[in-house]
Amino acid sequence: MTEEAQFAALPGLRLEYAWISPDAERHPDAASAAQQAVMVFLHEGLGSLELWKDFPKQLCEACGLRGLVYSRPGYGRSTPRAAGERWSSDFMHRQALEVLPALLQALGIDTQRQPPWLFAHSDGASIALIHAAHFPDRVAGVVAMAPHVMVEDISIRSIRAAQQAYREGGLRERLARWHEDVDSAFYGWSNAWLDESFLNWSLEQEIAAITCPLLLIQGHQDEYGTMAQLDAIVRAVPHASRLALDACGHSPHRDHPGAVIESVTHWMAQATAHRSSP
Repeated sequence: MTEEAQFAALPGLRLEYAWISPDAERHPDAASAAQQAVMVFLHEGLGSLELWKDFPKQLCEACGLRGLVYSRPGYGRSTPRAAGERWSSDFMHRQALEVLPALLQALGIDTQRQPPWLFAHSDGASIALIHAAHFPDRVAGVVAMAPHVMVEDISIRSIRAAQQAYREGGLRERLARWHEDVDSAFYGWSNAWLDESFLNWSLEQEIAAITCPLLLIQGHQDEYGTMAQLDAIVRAVPHASRLALDACGHSPHRDHPGAVIESVTHWMAQATAHRSSP
């Protein structure tokens, strides 16, 4: 079941979050597992807690894990971006190194005793990679779906098209369903990516410090990035596994939820068995 959304108070921020508990009837051991293993969901650049819909519940039930879903600052019902504030090129690093650790601590997740799994999408996947690189012993594993580790022309073109659609094509109205301050979410994300200072942004060297299990998922028809992103990650983190999906755009968990869940559960079982072996 998914519990009601709550709010965590951090210095200067209020973050919307919700817990997901595994189905005890399908997973008899879920009650004990729920007290230990947690999967944290990190949303995309225009996402929020609610925009995940029921996918986190499906994945947590398949894996028998407890889930934590939250909206980053500027999104959903979390503290919005201040009027006129422009996110700098380090906005994902701040989320990975400051906000996420503070949230986990505030919610009583002991990342030293029981490191969480991270399931992350797009900007959220980049945040998860940064977090895993800087806190290698405090992450059980990362699923990075449609991750960005560098800026590609296709990303810039698509974000410019999104800005036009937001102003003229009804995108604002569609996104407003998921964000209390939709301009906060949209312009925080799009203006940061389109700022000239962001063009040389790269995680390619930084992520070489990742030691935890890593699964990469990318659609061949992703309108915001190409397989070059996965190639760059594998060069830096050779132990990473990868899943490339046909007939799949930027959101594999929406286009092919069954394939994503099956791949994640299989990968997690292998990663856990490897960690438990002598």
